[in-house]
Amino acid sequence: AALLTLPRNRGAATYAQTLQNIPETQVTTLDNGLRVASEESNQPTCTVGVWIGVGSRYENEKNNGAGYFLEHLAFKGTKKRPGTAFEKEVESMGAHLSGYTSREQTAYYIKALSKDMPKVVELLGDIVQNCALEESQIEKERGVILQELKELDSNMTDVTFDYLHATAYQGTPLARTVEGTTENIRHMTRADLASYVDTHFKAPRMVLAAAGGISHKELVDAAKQHFSGVPFAYKEDAVPALPPCRFTGSEIRARDDGLPFAHIAVAVEGPGWADPDNIVLNVANAVMGRYDRTFGGGKNQSSRLATLAVEHNLCHSFQTFNTSYSDTGLFGFHFVCDRLSIDDMMFCAQEEWMRLCTSTTESEVKRAKNYLRNAMVAQLDGTTPVCENIGSHLLQYGRRIPLEEWDARIAAVDARMVREVCSKYIYDKCPAIAAVGPIEQLLDYNRLRSAMYWIRF
Repeated sequence: AALLTLPRNRGAATYAQTLQNIPETQVTTLDNGLRVASEESNQPTCTVGVWIGVGSRYENEKNNGAGYFLEHLAFKGTKKRPGTAFEKEVESMGAHLSGYTSREQTAYYIKALSKDMPKVVELLGDIVQNCALEESQIEKERGVILQELKELDSNMTDVTFDYLHATAYQGTPLARTVEGTTENIRHMTRADLASYVDTHFKAPRMVLAAAGGISHKELVDAAKQHFSGVPFAYKEDAVPALPPCRFTGSEIRARDDGLPFAHIAVAVEGPGWADPDNIVLNVANAVMGRYDRTFGGGKNQSSRLATLAVEHNLCHSFQTFNTSYSDTGLFGFHFVCDRLSIDDMMFCAQEEWMRLCTSTTESEVKRAKNYLRNAMVAQLDGTTPVCENIGSHLLQYGRRIPLEEWDARIAAVDARMVREVCSKYIYDKCPAIAAVGPIEQLLDYNRLRSAMYWIRF
């Protein structure tokens, strides 16, 4: 038996060794304020992208949806490369293009062979500085986006979370959707899109991130060559002040008895990205767990709430979330259930919240920490998620936080910290609630608010 295990032990690296052997993230700031960051590895491919600190939070009622519209136009050609020429150049490299827009970030990235990194940087620089915004492409994508908006309306989970933002941050930019309104998309002009780019696409608000088989020096040289034309913003307006957002404990109910299931999301105000309480809240979410009827295990779930869901047939699924922004966040849970199970599921979920505040155990926290470590490492498998991690971290924290540091922060959490931090954010707080579907059984807001604390003698 000892001989059989010898080769396996010799070739295996411990978890701690793996964290320590991750390549260092190198960061260089160019003269115009653009940050260039990379993680070098022996991969034959690389992912290079531009992360920009702008999203729907920076939009107003008139141009809400401009960032999402630009995402659709980003890879449709530039002033130097008309649509067909751009597509042929990308196809000749066998590259994969993608992008996304969120409430505070916009990203455009390309995955290609490592040897093609200079060409990828050139294409990204052209996209950011010289997007064509042709009238014909604008009209074409306008129709595509309007169709997408119709499809999004049929996704009840997305609708519920949009309603949750609308009620939690009512009257502020975070209440608006990333995609914008149908009315805005119909009337968005080329001038509106060009103004959005001129206002927000500034070098100090950008990160050129790369991961894979590339050289940091070569990446910086390519960035100097192709991103030098990105406008520099003076120090005082390099990162414009975030539009203020205020959390409000309130609710939105969209009752529709024609829908088969009720979708309900409940959240309290959470901390911003850089707040150390986020790690503790993520551990608390792992204690609460998640569940779907397709999961195996039956009543033997590690999560107490999942066990109750199985035993009493409370819901089809539930998930916890900790959505952070620069200065605020939403910490809560979302579940999908039958119309006659709403009250029971809500009661059990709120009871679980109260238990997190008052009686979380060390064994639960230990299991949750291991789950969190596994999720942390698993999400960085491949050059694309690593590249996204680099770009997002530099915008959110000003640096890339190493996995070893994340692991140390997780290790420092204990049951007492979970109880204290959960009490700080959950106990006796006014929640924001969004409910869609056959929700007649959902109790009055005041009754739900009264379940946010326990009367103890």
